[in-house]
This record gives sequence, structure tokens and C-alpha cells, in this order.
Amino acid sequence: MAESLESLSALGTCLSEQEVLIQQGVRRFVRERYLPRAAQLFEAEQFPRDLIAELAALGLLGASIQGHGCAGMSPVEYGLILQELEYGDSGLRSFVSVQGSLAMFAIAAFGDEAQKERFLPRMARGECIGCFGLTEPDSGSDPGSMKTRARRDGSDYVLSGTKMWITNAPFADVAVVWAKLDDSAESVTGFLVERGMKGFETPKIHGKMSLRASETGEIVLDECRVPAENLLARKRGLGAPLRCLNEARFGIAWGALGAAKACFDSALSYTGERIQFGKPLSSKQLVQAELVHMASEIVKGDLLALHYGRLKEKNGKLLPEQVSLCKRNNVAVALDCARRSRALHGANGILLEYPAIRHQLNLESVYTYEGTHEIHTLVLGKALTKQNAF
Repeated sequence: MAESLESLSALGTCLSEQEVLIQQGVRRFVRERYLPRAAQLFEAEQFPRDLIAELAALGLLGASIQGHGCAGMSPVEYGLILQELEYGDSGLRSFVSVQGSLAMFAIAAFGDEAQKERFLPRMARGECIGCFGLTEPDSGSDPGSMKTRARRDGSDYVLSGTKMWITNAPFADVAVVWAKLDDSAESVTGFLVERGMKGFETPKIHGKMSLRASETGEIVLDECRVPAENLLARKRGLGAPLRCLNEARFGIAWGALGAAKACFDSALSYTGERIQFGKPLSSKQLVQAELVHMASEIVKGDLLALHYGRLKEKNGKLLPEQVSLCKRNNVAVALDCARRSRALHGANGILLEYPAIRHQLNLESVYTYEGTHEIHTLVLGKALTKQNAF
């Protein structure tokens, strides 16, 4: 990140030595191992699977989980690593977020000891990749209306249904799939569906213009037989998957600012080097106003994320409304910064040579997934007015 922005925020003075070391380690990885390939990966619609082992070696998979071979990072440490990853690309951060905050967290929170020991150490080492199947073709913001069903058949459960927009699905070894045991939302239950189980397919979604460096697919369950030992039995109802989503949203609130910072850095550098009318663009008042606006919003977003991170460290959890506020605000800030950065690059802003358009396109998805901007608005509206507008 540009030194000028770091000096304005003074965020480093609020971090411990260990937090700074973790941040810098991931920053080096992203700069050296990911950014040189970022544009190519986006254009090729390809996730760099060859980097999974390195992500695991850095302790980034399931980083916030205690025990079972996981790093056990604090909320702020976890937020910082996701911010550095998303400086590279939202697709890179999405992989780590889904593996840890959704798939691994679901097993850690709702699985039994046998399930934890079987899956979590391998997932932390990157030897087993997970995905999280909640969203369906006709069930997005209203997960209680899901159509996927599970019925008991002897010692097994038989699952039928389709999940949509599932990150990591095309190459996941295990999918945390949420299904109803009857027609009620209270019957929603998690199942660990493993690659190779008959009736389990994960076709890849092609043609995305956003998150192209993230592999996204469907989960198709056609009378898929899952042993009862793969049921996440510790909690039933929508509260279970929503708790997982709350963990992921907290990380997204940090991560999105990494994309914003990448866009700011590029705009600051570009306008300082681009000469028009005999002077650098950055000497112009209108350009400076745009840079100041971006910097101000990023700094405020950083402080908001840090405040909630420290609160999470103190209390062990945040109110869902607090997470909604942080995700809603910081993703909107990041998308706005990406758009302003693209404009400051002029026509060059649409080239993958510069990061602005790539981040802008990615953030259009981040603005929508893990609860749309509008849904988080209604969550906050309900919290403030005590009136349910859903």
C-alpha cells in the first residue's frame, strides 16, 4: 500500500508486532507469487491451484480455527490476511474465505470430534478442498425457501436438489450441503457430501465477467446417498448456515478494503506519472479531490473493521447487525474506489494491465454475495426501527 495512505491511517500503530509480521508475510506472498499472474489468471478464467500448498504453509486455510492443525489466528489477524489476499484479487480471498470461514468453520462449529479429526487437519494442509452449498437457483436472499431435500433411508440420507454459485465447487473434495428434512426452515441440516459419492456432480459455471480467477460451479444432487456419520448433527435450522455466513462476512468486510487499496495505489501512481497539459494529472484539483475521497473512505473503513475486530476478540462474537454494517459499508467503499480509480486511468483503465477494472468487476459480485447490499440495508433497518421490511 502507498506509504502516504498508511501514514494517514496510522493503522500500523494500532497493531501488535505479531499482527504486523503476519500482515507483511502475506503481503510478500501476494506481491511475489500472485500479482505477476493476476491479469493472466483473470483473463484465462483460472484459479491458481498450484498456490494452494503455499497458502496452507502460511497457515491461511482455516486460519481462525483453534486446534486440529489450524493456525488459531485472532479476528484482527484473520482480517489482515484477507485484506492482503484481496489486494491481489477477490478470487484469491474468496478461495481462502470459503475454505476456512464457511466449509471448515461449519465442521468446527457443528461437527463431532470424529468429523473434525477426519477433515480439518487435511483441509488446513490444503489436501482436502471444501465448498459451501446453501444458495440455489431460486433461493438466494431467502435461504429458508430452499428446495434441496434429505430423506432418511436406513443408515443413510438421500439428498436431491441443486445449489448454485458455489465457490470452489468444481474441484472441491467435500461440500457442506444444507438440506431440509421436511418442508420447514427449522429442519435445515448440514451434510458432508464427498467427491465420488454417487449422484454428486459439480459442473463449472463459465462465462462470468466477475471473479474470473475463482472457480464457481453448481452442486447437483441426484438421489445422492450420504452416510449418517456425515451429518452435522450439533445444530439444526437456518441459524447454523447463517452463523457460518456471519463469519465469512466479517472477513469480507476486511478483504474488500484490500481491493480498494490496490485501486487507490494504482490511481495514485498512474496520475503521478501521466502528463497532460504539461503537468502530472495528480497536480490537478479534480484529480486530487478524487484521491482524497478514496483515501478518506478507505481509512474510515479500516478503522471500522479494526474496531469490530477488537470487539470480536474481546467478546468472542459480534452482533449480526454489526457485521452487516461493516460488510455493507466497506464493500460499497471498495466498489466506489474501484470505479473512481478506473476513471482516473482514463481509457487505460479498462486494460488488465492495470488492476482497477479487474477489481471493479470482482467487487460487483462481492457487493452481491454473502448477503446483498440491499439485504444488509434491511437487516440494519430492522435493527434501528424494530420493523421487519423483508
